[in-house]
Amino acid sequence: MNKLTELDQIIFEDYPVYTGGINDTLNSKNKIINTINPHSYIVSKSDKEFYSALKESDVLLPDGAGIIMAVSFLYNVKIRKITGPDFMNFLLNHGNKKNHKVFFLGSSVEVLNLIQKKCLSLYPNLSIDFYSPPYSSKFTLLDNKVMIDKINLFGPDVLFVGMTAPKQEKWVYMHKNSIKAKKIVSVGAAFDWFSGLKSPPLEISKKFHLSWLERFIREPVRMAPRIKSMLHFLYIIFSLKLKSIFKR
Repeated sequence: MNKLTELDQIIFEDYPVYTGGINDTLNSKNKIINTINPHSYIVSKSDKEFYSALKESDVLLPDGAGIIMAVSFLYNVKIRKITGPDFMNFLLNHGNKKNHKVFFLGSSVEVLNLIQKKCLSLYPNLSIDFYSPPYSSKFTLLDNKVMIDKINLFGPDVLFVGMTAPKQEKWVYMHKNSIKAKKIVSVGAAFDWFSGLKSPPLEISKKFHLSWLERFIREPVRMAPRIKSMLHFLYIIFSLKLKSIFKR
């Protein structure tokens, strides 16, 4: 099995999962920040571009109890979960102290307006802009140009991308060299939760690592593929553990 290669990450099946503190992510070298959970891990196994996007992240946050438990089970290393929504709140709080410029890309105009309104109330020192791209499985060259031009004209300290995985990570990976933002963070469902359009998992669910179950009860059709991924993930993790035992 792989061992720790750096102080702030562990190589988990080729993925450099972040093990450091949340404040350390503020390092100026950390431009591309993504998250990994059992579902994204499984999806990336059959999606080469998504795999590359996750693997080449400057910071790959452990978002999901499955990842935390797998790292502990395989490597005996304890790490803390940092979810996309929690990380977004952290950066908004930090940015408010620093008078940062924040751009939100993705979701609907309704959600983005709610986000802007909430930010103006909670984080009055932030400068906010946003753009709702077309709802399409694949963007045109013009779509991409419009998005990049709007971002670069604003020149954000932080760009939050909320298009759901793996679309958001792949879009950032493809266009990261053209985007003029100090940090680019893919946060998925955080937009809906922060805006208040959807309720985040209850604190008791988070405490006992059952957020996935609560979300499944609320949205069984949408969450069914994630449950399937979780079972596949568990099979892989136990297989890796057995291989490591027999190699001894």
